[in-house]
Amino acid sequence: MKANRLTDMVIRQLKPAGKMRKVSDGAGLYLEIATTGGKLWRYAYRFNGKQKLLALGKYPDVSLQEARKRHSEARERLAQGIDPSTARKVEKQVSAERAANTFEFVAREWLAVWSKDKVKTTIDHTQARLRNDILPILGGKPIASITTPDILAALRRIEDRGAIDTAHRSKNIISQIMRYAVSTARAEQNPVLNIDSTVLQLRPVKHMASITEPAKVAELLRAIDAYKGTYPVQAALRLAPLVFARIGELRTAEWADIDLDRTEWKYTVSKTKKEHHVPLARQAVEILKELRLLTGSGKYVFPGIRSGRPISDMTINRALQSMGYDTKNEMTGHGFRAMARTLIAEELHYRPEVIEHQLAHSVPDALGTAYNRTKYLKERKAMMQAWADYLDQLKQIL
Repeated sequence: MKANRLTDMVIRQLKPAGKMRKVSDGAGLYLEIATTGGKLWRYAYRFNGKQKLLALGKYPDVSLQEARKRHSEARERLAQGIDPSTARKVEKQVSAERAANTFEFVAREWLAVWSKDKVKTTIDHTQARLRNDILPILGGKPIASITTPDILAALRRIEDRGAIDTAHRSKNIISQIMRYAVSTARAEQNPVLNIDSTVLQLRPVKHMASITEPAKVAELLRAIDAYKGTYPVQAALRLAPLVFARIGELRTAEWADIDLDRTEWKYTVSKTKKEHHVPLARQAVEILKELRLLTGSGKYVFPGIRSGRPISDMTINRALQSMGYDTKNEMTGHGFRAMARTLIAEELHYRPEVIEHQLAHSVPDALGTAYNRTKYLKERKAMMQAWADYLDQLKQIL
């Protein structure tokens, strides 16, 4: 091999000519000088009897020292029977695949699939956790290379600011994304499975504010009867304890799903996407019959001020606040469910599984079956009427 001919000083002094020229550094490495003055490193070699050329970069972005390093690596591959140009193409392809399989890329792909059957609020919360807590730490990493310590470090950052519940929820989101990556052959394992539940701080137990003391329930019911807001909102307040559905499902109730002759309301549970039956007590039917005269020509049972939309998710809580109730610590719209669950068990002595089915919860039984929309329906009808009668009695005697 001839001694290297080029130096940094020589390269800086090279000027363009009337045509492109080459200045050799030895062993096939040379600097190509364009008529415009641009300088490109090239490596000329033969592979399988054919003359080939490999671009090694532009000077001065690629220095003389770096060009010689790249030239040496290419010569080593050639000595091993590998075409450096082919190896370069493979490396670029692998690099592109890694870029396309970053955690963020796979996470967004997963989100598009996962969100198809989810309600908007659930999607919004998940996107916020990804955007604020997960992607800034893990987003740029190749998903196949993410380790358990990587994930734990991201979760610790969330814990450090005191967001314990968010850390647990983020762990679940990351696990779902990693499972998706494994299923789509972008990763070999789910490293979240190695994080024991005891590693993270215990998530705080949160209970929605609810009134369960009979005397205070009686006061609340009388306050609802005296509420001076719009009639649809008052009707929603009066129905909330009688049907104890999730407030999001109550406020979006549609007349098409209510059969007053059969005294039944059927709707799809937002969490499970399963049909749920709510037997309507006599008192609930009376409220709905009155309300139908006002809103029955529209789609929603409780339309908001804006045409075509139901009352908002904060309407019930604002109504409770206007009646003097602290919705953070005393009573919230969701609290009607806890009220019913507690008092029906303690005062009316119905079996827990009957109550849980009416709450649209999944209830394992001896056969291992989950929630059944019609299970205990006869008992649930009797229970709903007994509960409505009990609430009427509370208002009168307490």
